[in-house]
Amino acid sequence: MLFSELVRDLPLLEARGDKDAEVRGMAYDSRRVQPGYLFVAVEGFATDGHRFVRQALEAGAVAVVVQKEVPLPHGVAWVRVADSRLALALLSARFYGHPSRKLRLIGVTGTNGKTTTTHLLAAIYREAGEKVGLIGTIANWIGDRRLPVTHTTPESLDLQALLAEMVREGVSTAVMEVSSHALALHRVAGCAFDCGVFTNITQDHLDFHRDMRDYLAAKLKLFRELGAGGKAGVAVLNADDPHCGEFKSACHVPVYTYGTGGGADVHAGDISVTGRGVSFTAHTPWGKARVHLQLSGYFNVYNALAALTAAGAGGVPLEVAVRALEQVRGVRGRFELVDCGQDFAAIVDYAHTPDGLENVLCTARQITGGRLICLFGCGGDRDRTKRPLMGEIAARLSDVVIITSDNPRTEDPLQIIAQIEEGVRRVRPDYLVVPDRREAIRLAVREARRGDTLLVAGKGHEDYQIIGTTRYPFDDREEIMKAIAEIRGCRGEQPC
Repeated sequence: MLFSELVRDLPLLEARGDKDAEVRGMAYDSRRVQPGYLFVAVEGFATDGHRFVRQALEAGAVAVVVQKEVPLPHGVAWVRVADSRLALALLSARFYGHPSRKLRLIGVTGTNGKTTTTHLLAAIYREAGEKVGLIGTIANWIGDRRLPVTHTTPESLDLQALLAEMVREGVSTAVMEVSSHALALHRVAGCAFDCGVFTNITQDHLDFHRDMRDYLAAKLKLFRELGAGGKAGVAVLNADDPHCGEFKSACHVPVYTYGTGGGADVHAGDISVTGRGVSFTAHTPWGKARVHLQLSGYFNVYNALAALTAAGAGGVPLEVAVRALEQVRGVRGRFELVDCGQDFAAIVDYAHTPDGLENVLCTARQITGGRLICLFGCGGDRDRTKRPLMGEIAARLSDVVIITSDNPRTEDPLQIIAQIEEGVRRVRPDYLVVPDRREAIRLAVREARRGDTLLVAGKGHEDYQIIGTTRYPFDDREEIMKAIAEIRGCRGEQPC
């Protein structure tokens, strides 16, 4: 594609050089530039791509997009734009032929529930006979092929390349988690969504967003832009969330609401929650059906309702959607049971926000005959204000609280723990601190008695622990199983 063709619709502040240069690829990392590439210089959080323009040219870049004024050799094709991150997204979509316009694209955003809701939607569309793409926190999927993940929502160039790959491989429906970071940083600019799903808004990511209003504004962007790219668009909103009205006001497309109250378009009645799953009656514009999920937790009623509503709005028959939901056995790291035959329940969950922790603790309490043991920490270099809030919630809803490390990154783990302790001490004086997460899990397993429930929260599907800037292998599920085998002698063959 000619450079002039690629930048044709871009608002340019300045342009120089041979705009008829042929662009064979794109990169925003100078180390990935190959001969014939366009290099887009993006100012990042750790470094600035403008510092590496010379390296990109030496590697064979034939054209450059910049946001800042940068000295460039005579004859080099370049343009300057107001926002190179936004330009990267729009150029990527154009370079790959606007793949989102060739798919049914469903975006799910919110603080909690994105991963489970996207997995439920993917299961529904598979049951409907479609080849499905999935983009999210745990893994990216093209049909049955699993791809690695770097961000919940990939950088715009990587996202457009992935969507183009899905189109080539015959995917008809793609479901993706859309994070607030992705919306604020224009990663999904240039994507034409058929459906936007809103799960909920609670405190998170205040290390990145200025405040909750800024966080909310980022989420609203997805819904303001529904209906772009030649698509009709539809919005699916949680009627029980206090911010539902703001999302509804942002929409210029048809809106369907879901919730547990009768005023929602799709609502649940006769809800029953047990340790083995959740049952409810779904009342929808497309009929009524009893749903029996193999997923436990009241919060999964909302996740299932969100998926049912989006699928129904997309034309999937209710009976097909219900059949698919009832077959889903679980989502990795989301209220995941670890069963080695021990006489207590062990659960791993990704809960890393105040609301998320409260939800899983309330669900765990419903299935606990004995004591509820909560083991958790908070991530370093992330929102500090939620740490005492999570400590207070754990202290209020658990019988035993064990505070430990969870990806401390470049922060001192003991300082993170001290901030959690502030919240715990508002409620109770007794709790345990074990900074080493492996030792904390061993202590929790040793502490657990028959009929107790041990909740290990915060990491969920993650198989690493970030200390400093290094990732070390660490999987909560494996550590629980090892501890149970060593301390209790259980290996799954028989109860112990």
